[in-house]
Amino acid sequence: MVATDGPRIVRLGVEDAAAGLVLSTEAHWNQTIEDWRFFLSEGFVFGIRDGARLAATAALLPYSGNNAWISMVLVTESHRRRGLATQLVDACLDTARKERLTCWLDATPDGVKVYGPLGFIPTSQLRRLKLVSPGHAGTMPAPATLDALCLRDLRATGLDRTALFSAFAQRSGSRVVAGDGSIALVRDGRTARHIGPLFADDTAAALNLVDAIACSETGPVLLDAVASSGAFLDGLSVAGWTIERPFQRMRLGSATAMAGEMPFAVAGPEFG
Repeated sequence: MVATDGPRIVRLGVEDAAAGLVLSTEAHWNQTIEDWRFFLSEGFVFGIRDGARLAATAALLPYSGNNAWISMVLVTESHRRRGLATQLVDACLDTARKERLTCWLDATPDGVKVYGPLGFIPTSQLRRLKLVSPGHAGTMPAPATLDALCLRDLRATGLDRTALFSAFAQRSGSRVVAGDGSIALVRDGRTARHIGPLFADDTAAALNLVDAIACSETGPVLLDAVASSGAFLDGLSVAGWTIERPFQRMRLGSATAMAGEMPFAVAGPEFG
């Protein structure tokens, strides 16, 4: 793809994973190089180069049911405020229109001001929380199957994200765990482990599983909670979790599926 009145926009390949990781690391995001390889192999990732250097990216990851996720919207600091992110998001939206896809994304408060005028509407509020010191080592929660996690996610979101969660689960250090009426994925990130998605029958079950996971970890842990679950957020705060920043989940286009339940924690803004 080539822009006629601006910098040249190119579609990136798996060989660009290391360059993408430089951008997300500069932004202090939690992505690993495996995350980049997944998006580059399974989605449409567009970039702008400054010579040999990758200066900006944006990705579109298609799902089943004519849905797709916009993510990895990154611009290196020296190239910001030039409209590069907008041009790359436009490339994603152009591809989505051609493929007739409903687009989703997780936006920062500043991002909401950008995406709202493009037609994105808010759906749910998210809160990224961090536990710096999980505490004493404990017994690992019981293992669960990937199929069980994907079925619960499909019931909750209406999206088939088996490919994404399979990629996560196959990595070294990842595990799917369950408690009484609860199930979650735990995986590595660049600087912290990440819990999500997390589904539970009730708040107590969700908090019990998070506590069991945290007690079995030895380093910092991240979790992206659905803000409407006030009792869940309160329980995390009591347990020592702190809110790092808010996110707004947004959608462009008609909803294509009805969610059967609300997760307590999502896979993570930008999946990182």
